[in-house]
Amino acid sequence: MHVFLTGGSGYIGRPTISALRAAGHQVSALARTDQSAEVVRGLGATPVPGDLADVTALRDAAAGADAVIHLGADASTDMGQADRIAAAALQDGIAGRPYVHTGGLWVYGDTSDVITEAAPYHAPAITAWREENERAVLDHAHSGGHPVLVMPAVVFGRQSGLLQLFAEAADGTGAVPYIGDGANYVTLVHVDDIAQLYVRALNAPAGSVYAGVNGEFLTFAQVAAAVSTGAGLGGRTVSISIDEARAKWGALADAFALDQRISGDKARRELGWTPAYTDALATLSSGQ
Repeated sequence: MHVFLTGGSGYIGRPTISALRAAGHQVSALARTDQSAEVVRGLGATPVPGDLADVTALRDAAAGADAVIHLGADASTDMGQADRIAAAALQDGIAGRPYVHTGGLWVYGDTSDVITEAAPYHAPAITAWREENERAVLDHAHSGGHPVLVMPAVVFGRQSGLLQLFAEAADGTGAVPYIGDGANYVTLVHVDDIAQLYVRALNAPAGSVYAGVNGEFLTFAQVAAAVSTGAGLGGRTVSISIDEARAKWGALADAFALDQRISGDKARRELGWTPAYTDALATLSSGQ
């Protein structure tokens, strides 16, 4: 297929382009800057000039593709509004062909047990906007569209991702922080594995929702120790309060403090998705 991608030069976008190309797909990717265009071109994709606010460019690029994967996000403005406008333009363009939209598992809030994609949302403020957007996206399945929602866990690997914020916070202290007692569970997925899930989601039934989770149940204290080891800090960690965390990371702190256990069995069962990185502590400890 010819797949049009937003966010192709980003952290998840780069391995997703590589995974699409390895699967034999032709890829075009939105590129806001010359630098972004060079990145996606180097990965074998054709750059499409524009940004997430350029609804004409999005609609036209989607109309010329066999499928769309929407990974892009604009943190410089109202993220919810930017995502809503971009998704509407992309779905208008792609019509009844596959459209894969990006969600996120933080929308489920704290979980008292292991949950699935069918659980209700209890989102923290930072991701509360997703519920309305995702409902609008999935509603297209009732009017001839072919939406699929992929919900990544906290993405790690390739020495990047949100967990790097914790390694960076160790500067000057020599210890990676975690919030409170660190006993809260965090769901994880390797960036290369979530890229593979996006490729497989192109063949999913309309209206499907998939959690991208590597299958481990790890506490944040465990993860922080592994990040510390990988950063060359000898596994040293330190507890910080939620107020200290908010001072460092703003609203992200409340998301990092969530206690979540979420199953990724549906993607394995329905799409044959098989994560390769199922020992996150070993990967993080190695600094990879």
